[in-house]
Amino acid sequence: MSHLTTCLVFFLLAFVTYTYGSGVFEVHNNCPYTVWAAAVPVGGGRRLERGQSWWFWAPPGTKMARIWGRTNCNFDGAGRGWCQTGDCGGVLDCKGWGKPPNTLAEYALNQFGNLDFWDISVIDGFNIPMSFGPTKPGPGKCHPIQCTANINGECPGSLRVPGGCNNPCTTFGGQQYCCNHGPCGPTELSRFFKQRCPDAYSYPQDDPTSTFTCQSWTTDYKIMFCPYGSTHNETTNFPLEMPTSTLEVA
Repeated sequence: MSHLTTCLVFFLLAFVTYTYGSGVFEVHNNCPYTVWAAAVPVGGGRRLERGQSWWFWAPPGTKMARIWGRTNCNFDGAGRGWCQTGDCGGVLDCKGWGKPPNTLAEYALNQFGNLDFWDISVIDGFNIPMSFGPTKPGPGKCHPIQCTANINGECPGSLRVPGGCNNPCTTFGGQQYCCNHGPCGPTELSRFFKQRCPDAYSYPQDDPTSTFTCQSWTTDYKIMFCPYGSTHNETTNFPLEMPTSTLEVA
């Protein structure tokens, strides 16, 4: 990437932050394989080779938002195709949620008390190690978190699927695992995920230990697939390339 293009990318980031406030998301692929990043309701989708980043801006009030990685995808020139994990209706530019298993970064911006709420969730299963958090950490629960255990390799046999470790609700259904009809608690299978990723949502009512907050307007956010030191990241010491994507403002 040329110096001029690099300067343009960061100028656009600064302009969006100054004009609209924080809410710029960087999605970075640190995996030794291609990841097809997905983001809804803002963002869509983008192919990321190792070392590449993708930026987009989410407006205040955005909620029920998800960012995840898709693996083993094949798309044609029109953006139609299929992914082994995280597929969102067979399109590159996602409009709907992904098909489990997929490790999720979830967020809602400028909500109750002028707070951003965000988390990592394995309620929909696990396919890629992930970290997620503010670029400017603050007090309390405003700090980066990660889910980097060898969940795919250690996945219980009943949850194993090609490319990932599925969730109990999708696999078995029922109130015990899906929590569709009132209160529910952890199960032996949800504890498998929680023991390996204690900061992540492991079942639908796992709020007390799994919801993180930052004061709205004070920070942007970064999601990294295969963060440094994660079990599935075969190469953790290569130098990061300069950004190769341009900012998309939705």
